[in-house]
Amino acid sequence: MEELLEKLENENVKFIRPLFVDILGRMLDFTIPLNEMESMIRDGKGFDGSSVEGFARTEESDLRFVPDMDTLRILPWEYEGFENKWKEAVVFGYIYDSSGNIYEGDTRALLKNVVDRYSHIGIPKIGAELEFFIFENDEKPIHTDQGGYFRSGEYGEIRKEAQLILNQMGINTEFDHHEVAPSQHEIDITYSDAIKMADSIILAKYVIKKIAKKFGKHASFMPKPIATSNGNGMHLHISLWKNGENLFFDESSKGLSSLAKSYIAGLIKYGKEIQAGLNQWINSYKRLIPGYEAPTYLCWGTKNRSAYIRVPEYQKGKENATRIEIRSADPACNPYMAMALIHAAGIKGIEEKLTPPLPVEVDVFHLPEEEKKRMAIDELSPSLEKAIELFEGSELVKDTLTKHIYKKFVENKKIECSNFNMAVTDYEIKNYFRVL
Repeated sequence: MEELLEKLENENVKFIRPLFVDILGRMLDFTIPLNEMESMIRDGKGFDGSSVEGFARTEESDLRFVPDMDTLRILPWEYEGFENKWKEAVVFGYIYDSSGNIYEGDTRALLKNVVDRYSHIGIPKIGAELEFFIFENDEKPIHTDQGGYFRSGEYGEIRKEAQLILNQMGINTEFDHHEVAPSQHEIDITYSDAIKMADSIILAKYVIKKIAKKFGKHASFMPKPIATSNGNGMHLHISLWKNGENLFFDESSKGLSSLAKSYIAGLIKYGKEIQAGLNQWINSYKRLIPGYEAPTYLCWGTKNRSAYIRVPEYQKGKENATRIEIRSADPACNPYMAMALIHAAGIKGIEEKLTPPLPVEVDVFHLPEEEKKRMAIDELSPSLEKAIELFEGSELVKDTLTKHIYKKFVENKKIECSNFNMAVTDYEIKNYFRVL
């Protein structure tokens, strides 16, 4: 402890900022002075859970944040007041109730429990592609460039500076580029264990937004901010490991193992049931439409980038890179809950010894209806209302989530749907007001 304190003091760190998320995956934080860190490590830090979305309970609101000190990172920028300059360190952790038990509304703990539950089968490693827009301001989605895929974009400096900062904080990145739509960008985070990846996604979104603000712009991870442009996805690259071996690679076939194919089959079979956890906003479903490189059908393939699951082609010498890519999730989801549901569905496929359907290498949207029926290709849900209906009735979901997370998430999403259905939109005014 003394060595850590000395290091922080030498870096001019004056405050520790604990980080956690609400049930919807939105980052929350508070700050304590450095001299309170030892007390927080020993006893945790109490807060009122009734003010946090999805944490409220009628019988209990006193909760404690207990830091996971392995996640402590120094923010590399310096804050400046009138007379002082200082740095801050951030730390993730777990939420406990007043009885000393892990709080059942903590989705970070949920992911840990799901990974631990199935560790005898294998441990998931996950990489993420984060897509986002850089707009002129936070009032309207006004473009900052007319660039396209790999070309003619502006504000690549935001991507570069965000990566440099993330790298300084121990979060490795491996790729960045301008995306298909004007003003759209992507940064890829190098694979790691599931909990570290979920933490990294939360921090990456925070850093990207902060850097964009310094440039006088606004970074948005909204799934579909502009109706006529591609939306933001968060493609997750997943493999399963045990004893240092990638269980998704089959040496004999130089490709996917039967275990990997069962994992895919589980994701396809239970894809509609877990969808609300991967696409949790009404706006999410405006991204999942044909023609914008977003999946609308529960199928898989190697070259088909409109598929729900894509399998990158095998490259000799890169056996450990064998993985699957689930393309339906968007960056506005709660990554802890999404990864827990994805892993549970994949493992269910392994336990049930499922076999996936044949891979599809064309955009399913263009196939005749008879061909879709012959291939038994199902569609993802077209709306949050339908997704929540299937989510609520799923035994897999109920078995994966805590009762509290399940109940509060469903309640929140039903309220969102109800409020949206009561709202009068610009579309309705434009098309109905003058003529009806």
